[in-house]
Amino acid sequence: MTESMKEDHHEFLELIFFTPSEFEKAGGAWPIRIGRNIAKTNYHIGPRTTPYHYLLFVLEGEGTFIQNGQRHALRARDAFCLFPHVPHEYWTDSENTLQKIFIAFDGAHAAELLSRIGLTPDSPYRSGVLTPETASAMRSFMEDVRKPQDGASDLGRLTRFLNLFDRIARSPATKGLQPDSTTPWLQKGKDYMDIHFAGGISVEGVSAHAGVDRTHFAKQFRKAYGLSPVQYIQQLKMNQAKRLLVQTQLSLTEVAHSVGYPDLFSFSKAFKKHVGLPPNRYRTAESTKE
Repeated sequence: MTESMKEDHHEFLELIFFTPSEFEKAGGAWPIRIGRNIAKTNYHIGPRTTPYHYLLFVLEGEGTFIQNGQRHALRARDAFCLFPHVPHEYWTDSENTLQKIFIAFDGAHAAELLSRIGLTPDSPYRSGVLTPETASAMRSFMEDVRKPQDGASDLGRLTRFLNLFDRIARSPATKGLQPDSTTPWLQKGKDYMDIHFAGGISVEGVSAHAGVDRTHFAKQFRKAYGLSPVQYIQQLKMNQAKRLLVQTQLSLTEVAHSVGYPDLFSFSKAFKKHVGLPPNRYRTAESTKE
């Protein structure tokens, strides 16, 4: 099993790198690398960040994953995602070491691909997602690209990459993540908000994107998620603002603009109402905890 893997101090690892062609980069998302590993008992990654989206599947073993202050227990068939520039940390259980298979990718629509399988910056973990068919498809993908001189092309690589997400999105485990399988437009609207919350979107725009009446969308959204669409967009903005205040050196005005507020005053007012502290005091309070 480890014949094609390289050994280092904490794992056996096989990693295959891609150089995306101009054709691949013209699309919404493209693979950057694919790999698999077998952890040793001291395996521990992070805290660190990545410039790409990483989708990881647990083949065997147990461990722990932390991102955005959320802690998740990892077990076989689980999926978790590392989002770009967000600090993360994960490690193995020393008595039942992790074995993973994973793929890294980039592109303007990379986050949308992940949202289609229920993974967002606020929900970067899902249990029981990996099916035998998906695991087999990942291994087959690796076999196809292990020796590019044998004829693997950018088109073939991209096709396998997108087919992988299509397979996961159509699996029973992922379909069950839909809040109401009879109203797929509701998930479509939520996905739109997850991605574009900082872009000045309105409930009218979201419901139009989902293809339903605004009032109907708002009523069904609150029923499914316990929040109105306006409250949900506000929550996304505030969660991102808190991350930026703690994890970056952006000025308060830059944070305000990053989450869709036109000026510092309106941002500070909204932040204090939502969090209970003005943004500068929140940043100071959080920095003293480290």
